[in-house]
Amino acid sequence: MEARGEAALVTGGASGLGRATAAALAEAGARVALLDRNAELAEETAAELGALAVPCDVTSEEAVASAIATAREAHGIARICINCAGVGGSQRIVDRNGRRIPFENYKRIVDICLFGSFNMLSQAAEDMAKLEPADGEGLRGVVVNTASVAGYEGQIGQIAYASAKAGIVGMTLPAARDLASWGVRVCTIAPGIMDTPLLAGLPDSTLDLLGKQVPFPKRTGRDREFASLVMEIVRNDYMNGETIRLDGAIRLAPR
Repeated sequence: MEARGEAALVTGGASGLGRATAAALAEAGARVALLDRNAELAEETAAELGALAVPCDVTSEEAVASAIATAREAHGIARICINCAGVGGSQRIVDRNGRRIPFENYKRIVDICLFGSFNMLSQAAEDMAKLEPADGEGLRGVVVNTASVAGYEGQIGQIAYASAKAGIVGMTLPAARDLASWGVRVCTIAPGIMDTPLLAGLPDSTLDLLGKQVPFPKRTGRDREFASLVMEIVRNDYMNGETIRLDGAIRLAPR
């Protein structure tokens, strides 16, 4: 499916991987809506990209429904949905002082990363099901989720983040199978160590060290590389039900 002329939703679109993806979609001629809880930053980004900014908390069923309705009114029903909204965090189940991780800390990360992705996927797919097929094969739309290599090799302190991202990996194939009768494809990208706002607080020396752990190329990933893969998934109609690692062949060590 070509992005030109199609409506697209990008969660977490105000910054990082979401912003790079929104930029790539806009450049390809899509009508892009940035869904982000940071309304001010979303407005700034949307103005730069020629997109629509829509405030949205992906953990809320009502907020997602409202955001999709706003985007639908402006651009029509979206055939493209990219889920990039997420948060990180590091806490061991029981720390060195013998204190367990607060349940709310665990739940917050899972709520945003996993439940938020499903919330958006299910509501966007419901809208896509109302569309006429875009081609003779019955294609109605595509959803791309964002997992992480931590979903496979979660490191010490990544219990919440790894759980959430593993959940996204786990729902990819069943989602693709569930939505196959509606002609909606579902894929997931599992990035490795990416140079995004999640790493923005780290010193350059630490970023260099992280990059050197990657077999090849020996550097952190770039947001435009993530966006490029999203665009290939959108274009290639035979890509479905797959989680693709974008990681330079790294396999995370325990710490």
